[in-house]
Order: sequence, then C-alpha cells, then structure tokens
Amino acid sequence: MKPKLILASSSPFRRMLMENAGLSFEAHAAAIDERALEAPLEKAGATPDAVALILAKAKAEEVSRRFPDGLVIGSDQTMSLGDRVFHKPKDMAEAAGHLQALSGVTHRLNSAVAIVSNGVVLWDHLAHAELRMRPLSADFIARHLTRVGERALSSVGAYQLEGQGIQLFEKIEGDYFTILGLPMLPLLKKLRELGAIDG
Repeated sequence: MKPKLILASSSPFRRMLMENAGLSFEAHAAAIDERALEAPLEKAGATPDAVALILAKAKAEEVSRRFPDGLVIGSDQTMSLGDRVFHKPKDMAEAAGHLQALSGVTHRLNSAVAIVSNGVVLWDHLAHAELRMRPLSADFIARHLTRVGERALSSVGAYQLEGQGIQLFEKIEGDYFTILGLPMLPLLKKLRELGAIDG
C-alpha cells in the first residue's frame, strides 16, 4: 500500500502545483513560528539556502509528528539579493522599498523541499531561480502597487509573476515550479523512487 502523502503547507500555490500534477494528498499547515526559527539563524549568519532548507525540514517534521505514517512534504522559499534576505512586506511602504531595492538588479529565489516520514528526514533538495528586474522609477512603483493592491503584501518580493508582477522583469532563469516555491521535478522523481506514486 502506498503511504499517504501530506503537504505541510497552507499555500494555495503549492497545493495547486500538487493537484495539477495529479497527486492524491492532504494538506496540513505546520504549526511553527517561521520568524522565530529564522531570526537566530540569520543572526548566526546562516545563508539564505540554509534558512530555506532548515524551515522546509522543520515544517515537514512538525506535521510528521501529527501524521507519523504519512510521507510529509515540507517546503520553504527565501529571497535574497547578495547577503540580504527579504521577508514579506508589512505594508505598502515596505513593498515599495522592496521593489526599489530590486530595481535594475538580479535577485535569487531559493526553494527548498524535504520529505519526512516518522520524524526522519528521508530527502531534501534545493533549487534556485535568478530574476532580473528592469529599472523602475518611483512613480511607476507607486502606480504598480496601486494597481495590484494588497496582493503585493502576500509575497516576499512584493510581486506575483503569475499576475501583473511579470511586467517588472526583463530576464528570468529558473523553472516555474522553483519560482512558485515547490521544485516539482526533483520532488516527483524522489516520490517515484520511494514508491509513493506510480513510476
């Protein structure tokens, strides 16, 4: 019998990716305080890659404690510009600040995924996407944020590539799944290897 697949996330985007791939799964959000976990890591100088991996594993481990017989998939994404790690903007002024900082430069999305069973990490993986934003004037940023409204506060970079955020970019390197925060191709490969999905 195939193990029950559980996605340790409340993200509608990650659920959509799993559903679109035809996977049968349950979704249960991890009961962890991400910022509380992240703060000491950042203070200790952890890289954006390390933070994403640690959080992906922590989410899967927490949900695995509640569903010990499931194969739990945890994921996390950080966004970095050099050494600076970005967080979701608290308000529209901070969203404008994010876009000004990203204007005309290339930033990186670091997407981590982990599979945990019975509290044991069976596998983890990290994927990257590089995104170059075109130079943006302060006036354009203000108009753009007026158009997209509160949606700008729901993502770490204050943009959604699947919406009007695509207009902010001039170059993108990396796959769609990594950008949305769940590297599907390596995940599906591992699930096949584990016998969790039809191979």
